[in-house]
Amino acid sequence: MSSVQKQPESSPITACTVSRDVQDFDLLIEDMETALGEAWGDLGFAEALAFFNQPEADGLEFVALAIDASDEDEIGLLSEIITMAKARGIKVILIAEDVSPSSLHQLLRQGADEFVPYPLPENELQAAIDRLQRTDISASAAAAAPFGNSSSPGDGVLLAVQSLAGGTGATTLAVNLAWELATVTKNDAPRVCILDLGLQTGSVATYLDLPRKDVVYEMWADTDSMDEDIFKQALVSYEDKLWVLTAPTDILPLDMITPEDVQRVLDMARAKFDYVIVDMPGTLVQWTETVLHSAQIYFTTLELDMRSAQNALRLKRALRSEDLPVEKLRYCLNRAPKFTDLNGKSRVKRMAESLEISIEVQLPDGGKPVMQAGDHGTPLASAAGKNPLRKEIAKLAVSLHALGQSDADQAA
Repeated sequence: MSSVQKQPESSPITACTVSRDVQDFDLLIEDMETALGEAWGDLGFAEALAFFNQPEADGLEFVALAIDASDEDEIGLLSEIITMAKARGIKVILIAEDVSPSSLHQLLRQGADEFVPYPLPENELQAAIDRLQRTDISASAAAAAPFGNSSSPGDGVLLAVQSLAGGTGATTLAVNLAWELATVTKNDAPRVCILDLGLQTGSVATYLDLPRKDVVYEMWADTDSMDEDIFKQALVSYEDKLWVLTAPTDILPLDMITPEDVQRVLDMARAKFDYVIVDMPGTLVQWTETVLHSAQIYFTTLELDMRSAQNALRLKRALRSEDLPVEKLRYCLNRAPKFTDLNGKSRVKRMAESLEISIEVQLPDGGKPVMQAGDHGTPLASAAGKNPLRKEIAKLAVSLHALGQSDADQAA
């Protein structure tokens, strides 16, 4: 461990612990030395505020703010430390022991980037540091490709995905279709963004192992003042190829956002990306109409069962009663029967005829690898490239991109 004042210039400080007395957190000292060697220092609460105003603070990547129950009376000072660190672009890892949930919530809302309980679980500090570094890379990538060309027209293709019943694979389709479009060509790949509008149970972030950012809620809470910079900050990049607007960190009511809010975000996304994939909530809300009108194609996922059939009829009836463009719907049958399953194929045909719909996309059952890919936070293309479901989604992406290119050529 090295104090800030005594750290030699040849070994610059990249991080600091901030605490009442760092000796009370001996496990933190050990983990900091393991992760950073001698490239860290320790500061008291008052010392931290003074140090953040010095030029030497420019080299700090993060601070580990360590507190316990006896520090809760200083919540105002702790909040000020976090605010000042964030103002200098310094990340904050909150290390807390026996601190009340209300105090933790207040400090996290103040801007702390990571929370780790004390005593520290094995390797958890290093994992938190790694997450911070991945977030920095994602933010840099998100600031680059799609926003470097501000002259691009706002005519990106909007594709929405909504389930007609739970478990019919809507988010799986949305995430993997977005990834396949983002990688559909090796050269001059299209710019692709996926918007998770599942404000309550949206899981795109889980399927891609991405952090949920507090700024997402702030963006939705005031879209009137949203500009390119705010929208950019709300996005997270996946492997520098796919940009994601995750669901908020907290569960929010679906009516928190208005059709006007959604329209502003859709317009911003279409202005910056070639393809915008919208993962819709399973519930119809007042802004479903907004997305339906804006989308070129509105995919609905269903299965070969009675609940899907009944919900398909109810959806058609609801849209027609409001004179909404029901012709934009494209029905995707999840866990479709295999080619050799003649009985299953017959059931699909009878279902389509009885509902008076055309089931244009039939997605095969991908089995356990689909669930495992979601649990591991990777697209099927990376986790199980030869999976039959992945192959079918890849074919769909290729056909959509070819159609988009054809329309663009005709327009030119």
